[in-house]
Amino acid sequence: SGETADTLAGLAEAKRLGFGHSLAICNVPESSIVRESDLTLMTRAGPEIGVASTKAFTTQLVAMLLLVIVLGRRHGMDRELERKLVQQLASLPGRVDETLKLDDRIERLAERFADKHHALFLGRGAQYPVAMEGALKLKEISYIHAEAYPAGELKHGPLALVDAEMPVIAVAPNNELLEKLKSNLQEVSARGGQMFVFADQHAGMTHREGLEVLPVAPTDDCIAPIIFTVPLQLLAYHVAVLRGTDVDQPRNLAKSVTVE
Repeated sequence: SGETADTLAGLAEAKRLGFGHSLAICNVPESSIVRESDLTLMTRAGPEIGVASTKAFTTQLVAMLLLVIVLGRRHGMDRELERKLVQQLASLPGRVDETLKLDDRIERLAERFADKHHALFLGRGAQYPVAMEGALKLKEISYIHAEAYPAGELKHGPLALVDAEMPVIAVAPNNELLEKLKSNLQEVSARGGQMFVFADQHAGMTHREGLEVLPVAPTDDCIAPIIFTVPLQLLAYHVAVLRGTDVDQPRNLAKSVTVE
């Protein structure tokens, strides 16, 4: 929104301390943060009416990758790497369309969450913030308590909570952390947890008792966080609809937190 009080206060403090130029990545051109920043990068997602942001989140990820490409060009990024990043961005609409084909399966999956009170989302590396986004959306619009945790740190707390009544949702791209993630999921399985994994089709994960795999089209690591965010947002939406909550205007929430 560009109106969050804490963010504006941080920008004001950075100016007071004499930091360099500020850059706002925002979706609202008339917002306070755009007016107060030296530079702006508009995400151009269009108006987002719902309180719980969806496209604002994914377009921010796109904007930051564009920023990486521009900065990399100025600091000696290999041209082949730049070409690859641009190609991946160009392929993004088609890959999102492919991911949206999971919608019917996700709608059916949502039925298994409708009577739950808690859920745990897991991710490793760059997918941990994606897990956080999934947990946030579920709690915001369905009112199910949801927590996200780095999969590699399960034994620091969340593993004690796992049982058949606490569904565990994980994202599993086919990267160098995949085998470690599989080991983490085995820990969950051993404790009777019910797992739902959005996995790259080449990740070598298959259905078995206590594990349901929803295949995601193969995706390069640089855009994988964007692709894996979409099914988690869809899951939150369908669970909220089943529970009869107000998807666009969840109780007690505001689009912009304008008080500190």
